[in-house]
Amino acid sequence: MIVIEDLATRPDLREPALALGGVGGEFLQHGLAGLLAKSSHLAARWPEYFLVLLEDGVPVARTAAVPVGFPTAERPELPDHGWDAALIWAAEDLMSTRETKTLVALEVMVAPGRRGGGLATKALEALRKRATDTGMRKLVVPVRPAGKENEPRLSFEDYIARRRADGLPEDPWLRTHERLGARFVKVAPFAMTVTGTFAQWKAWTGVELRDGLTAVPGGIAPVLASSAQDVGVYVEPNVWLEHLTDEASTC
Repeated sequence: MIVIEDLATRPDLREPALALGGVGGEFLQHGLAGLLAKSSHLAARWPEYFLVLLEDGVPVARTAAVPVGFPTAERPELPDHGWDAALIWAAEDLMSTRETKTLVALEVMVAPGRRGGGLATKALEALRKRATDTGMRKLVVPVRPAGKENEPRLSFEDYIARRRADGLPEDPWLRTHERLGARFVKVAPFAMTVTGTFAQWKAWTGVELRDGLTAVPGGIAPVLASSAQDVGVYVEPNVWLEHLTDEASTC
């Protein structure tokens, strides 16, 4: 039986939940927004939106989200900078009086060895319910298509357009969202950006960059590098999806 807790009521779950690991390559933690959005920071600032799924008292999955003011006059649409911009919005809203009525899901992490068994679906359902319970009108997600890591050089648009015979997305993570009723909003072409020197990329990935494009472990797109400038830039696209909450249907 799966039991769902949050860190607001069970702060003791913080360390075992964080021990489940992270999404994507370690290098993603070295972007500016990545440094701001470390799971430990999210757990400390928004514990009510940091949910932990337990089986026999042991964490098997976690999910984290941040509340933002959207839509507003200054923010009429979801940002092209996706995940990175969502973190900036959340930080801005902490320092303002802007009403926050949209929840942005930033991660869903399932324990290695437990993936593919429906835990990610349960985590998303729990987060959507939490959004409803806290008065949010919608849950939006900058989705990082899980299977794209296997084809980093393939066009992102071509990848997300793939459909199975039953009409559902070929990518398993996109398929999970669509089965739960999520609506496609737009592609966020610059969802995550990480910049580093050749030496830094070697330390982060174990890969020596070459001039031009280089695929790295945990990346869904290649790194664009210049040895003359000693810089490699990784720009990752995501897909904005929207889940309406029960709160929205009563507004």
